[in-house]
Amino acid sequence: MSATVTETAPVSAPTATAAKPLGMRVNGKQWHAPKKAFRPTKGLTSYEARVKTRADQAAMKAKEKEMKEEKEAERQKRVQAIKEKRAAKEEKERYEKIAEKMHKKRVERLKRKEKRNKLINS
Repeated sequence: MSATVTETAPVSAPTATAAKPLGMRVNGKQWHAPKKAFRPTKGLTSYEARVKTRADQAAMKAKEKEMKEEKEAERQKRVQAIKEKRAAKEEKERYEKIAEKMHKKRVERLKRKEKRNKLINS
C-alpha cells in the first residue's frame, strides 16, 4: 500500500475570553449580571472630534431654523391673503349696502374719495 498522509489542522487553544467559568459570586447574588470594569476615560473623544460634531450640529440647527422660517413665511403669506380677501369682501358688502340707499354714481364717487384718503393717510 502507498503511504497515506493524514493532515492534521493545528488545534488552537481556547481563548481566555471564550466562556470562562466565573464560579460563584462572593455576595451570593448569582442572578445579577456581571459588572464590567470601570473605565473613566472610555467615553472621552479628541478635541478635533468634538469640534467636528459641534460644527455638524450647528449646521444642522441652522438648516432646521431656515426651513422653519420658510414654512412660517409661507403660513404668514396664506394668512395675509385670507385677511386681504376678507377685508375686500367686507368693503364690497359695505358699498353694496350703501348702494341700496344711494345712487350708483354717488357710491362710485365715495369709493374714489375713500381710496384717495387711504393713500394720503398711509
